[in-house]
Formats: sequence, structure tokens, C-alpha cells
Amino acid sequence: MAEGRGSTLVHLLVVVFCLVAFGFAIAAERRRSVGTINITAGTNETYCVYNSDVATGYGVGAFLFLLSGESLLMGVTKCMCFGRPLTPGGNRAWSIIYFLSSWATFLVAESCLIAGATKNAYHTKYRGIIYAQNFSCESLRKGIFIAGAVFIVATMILNVYYYMYFTKASTTLLSQKANRVSSSVGMTGYA
Repeated sequence: MAEGRGSTLVHLLVVVFCLVAFGFAIAAERRRSVGTINITAGTNETYCVYNSDVATGYGVGAFLFLLSGESLLMGVTKCMCFGRPLTPGGNRAWSIIYFLSSWATFLVAESCLIAGATKNAYHTKYRGIIYAQNFSCESLRKGIFIAGAVFIVATMILNVYYYMYFTKASTTLLSQKANRVSSSVGMTGYA
């Protein structure tokens, strides 16, 4: 392992988990439930008939794969809270920035995916009203899973940079950081 590069296996697993989650999110968007209004002949009641509900499963799958990738990375880096402290400097600053940004995009992506899966699973049942003027079948709006997919890609990119800067900040030693012979602040000794 090169100095400050981190584990290639961790990089690969995080990227694979995120790409699988991205694929599931795109598949969920393409297979959203769509309802059509049907009317019973004898009672004149209106009801909705929905096509397959596979998008809910795809949305939950994307949610779980993204959660697995984030959990793996936070487990390896000990969530920046535990373990030995990071070396002060630019790498630690970038590590903190990417850590917070990746968590923000992760939470937005997970919210989009779980909200899309929940809303897609909701179906309008029977309506007993004979003269329903504005009756419509509830369905998921276009773009919810796509928004989740966009934030999955953003999370993946930020996670890769976070891990890269985290390993640089955790492997750089303080003695290598300070190349000075003596620590002087510009004051000369009086003898």
C-alpha cells in the first residue's frame, strides 16, 4: 500500500455498492407504478388498477446498497470520531469537509429513495362515490428516484475523496510534517 493511498479494496467496494444503488434507483424510476381508472358495471363505483409494484423493491434495494457502502466506509474510517487523531493540516481539513458533505448527500439520497419507495407502494383503493368528478389514481411523481440517483453519485464521489484525504491525514506523521531542525518562531536566542 502506498503512502496515503488507502486500501484499493475499500475504494472498489464503496464504488461498487454506490453503482449498484444507482442502477437500482434508475430501474425504480423506469418501473414506477401507474394506475388506470376502472368502473364496475353494476354499481358504477370507480377504482384503480395498478401495474406491477416492482419499483418499491428496487427503491428499497438502492436504499440498502447505499447504506451498505456508507456503513463500510464509516466502519473502516471509524467515522472520524474514534481511533487515532488525524494529523493537523490541509488533508485533515479536506477530510472533514468531504466527511460532512458526503453525509449531507447521503441523507438526501436515502430520503429520496425511501420516500419514493413508500409513495410508490401507496395505492388508491375503491371510491364508493358514483359521481367522482376529479378522481385520479395516486402515483409517484417522475424524478423522485432520479433525484436519489443523482445524490447517490454525489455521495460516491465525495466518499472516495473523503477516504483518500482521510488516509493521507492518518498516515502522515507529525515528524515528517515538520521539516524544521528547530522550532523557532523567528526569535533568536540571547546569550
